[in-house]
Amino acid sequence: MTSSIIKHDLADNSVKQLLRRGIDWGRAQALHERERIVFSAGNPRSKALADRAAAHLLFGVPLHWMTDWSTPFALTALEASGAQVTDADGHQYVDFCLGDTGAMFGHAPQPVAQALARQATLGYTTMMPSEDAVWVAEELARRFGLPVWQFALSASDANRFVLRWLRAASGRPKILVFNGCYHGTVDDVFVDLVNGKPRQRDSLLGQVVDLTVNTLVVEFNDLAALDAALAAGDVACVLAEPVMTNIGMVLPQDGYWAAAQQIMRRHGTLLVLDETHTISSGPGGYARLHGLQPDALVVGKPVGGGVPCAVYGFSRSLAARVEQAKRQAPPGHSGVGTTLTANMLTMAAMRANLAEVMTDAAYAQMLVLAERLAQGLRSVIAKHRLPWCVTQVGARTEFQFSAQPPVDGSAAEVILDSELEQIIHLFLLNRGMLITPFHNMMLVCSHTPVQDIDRFLSVFDDCLQQLAG
Repeated sequence: MTSSIIKHDLADNSVKQLLRRGIDWGRAQALHERERIVFSAGNPRSKALADRAAAHLLFGVPLHWMTDWSTPFALTALEASGAQVTDADGHQYVDFCLGDTGAMFGHAPQPVAQALARQATLGYTTMMPSEDAVWVAEELARRFGLPVWQFALSASDANRFVLRWLRAASGRPKILVFNGCYHGTVDDVFVDLVNGKPRQRDSLLGQVVDLTVNTLVVEFNDLAALDAALAAGDVACVLAEPVMTNIGMVLPQDGYWAAAQQIMRRHGTLLVLDETHTISSGPGGYARLHGLQPDALVVGKPVGGGVPCAVYGFSRSLAARVEQAKRQAPPGHSGVGTTLTANMLTMAAMRANLAEVMTDAAYAQMLVLAERLAQGLRSVIAKHRLPWCVTQVGARTEFQFSAQPPVDGSAAEVILDSELEQIIHLFLLNRGMLITPFHNMMLVCSHTPVQDIDRFLSVFDDCLQQLAG
């Protein structure tokens, strides 16, 4: 059965049964109902706060996707430190979500907290450069190998700004993304392949411009499709994660990026790598670790230790083209930047995080812990004879509902099973284990105790025992 047929018929019960091989679905549904009851009974304070929030917060939460957790109502956080979160009812959790990468190095790292406290008495924002900005730019250049940098408040903004700069610098109107990609809330990237044809993503709200006019989309790992899409010479850049992460992880096949970069260079198309999630690979990200040579690079959430910020860097030659495009443009707002960008508070946090938290030693410890988690997951899954795989990118680990890792976005979408995910996630949460509410991703930080990894694996084992029967 091909992935396209499975995708088309995903709602059919026979296909769901195929994806749930080894799971007793009746037992799974009964387990889910019991877990919902346990959660509701054990979290009266969160329930009361959720009831109050319903009156004045859209969807009852500060951001609508906070309803995507597996809980019957929103779980309210009270505090977070290191690899631990405490909720409003006093329950403590081992946090393998870590703010979906925003707190990848642990919650409230002490050097960042101290830097914020110092800067809090010295001013938050002036719309002028601070000394910290110079240090941070120098460190980013050393760490990532691109010499020229700018700042933003989120990776979404950074990606948006980079696309605008590169279209201006190249004079080309189009961009290319990979099917199933995620680059935040950048409108241009919400284009999917449906039965082999580009289509604006149905979930994108309020979009009035046809995105398919200037956004091309191909499957990840498909070199022939990439070559054909760039052949007309009108694509400014390819925007990509070096490993797809937000539709479940999709790894590049051996030699893919080397060949893909050759194709881009031949067609004069620039490469932008969004390393917001793949920064889990190492201190210089996936690109530096694997020898990729992007023209531009974006890093968001984790670079400020959890304080809202993002950075984007250019090669020297691209930076010159960008500066020329700006100088030749008429005066006025460029559509790039916001008033609070590179504010002093954020820059102080970023400097402290890069200097004292996001270190080689921290990564070394995280990678050892992540390997323990990944191997443990494989052992538990094998014990229960489930046809699932485990994928790892540095400190980022994920289990997926297929025997082999998916090779592209279409294949990754086929094996998503939100109902099964919700059951597993709630079972874990009720036993003090948090993983991301989106698919089955887990992170470890240098504060994650080995015993907590082992305890997680024990709980996961118990969960599969109850699901599989």
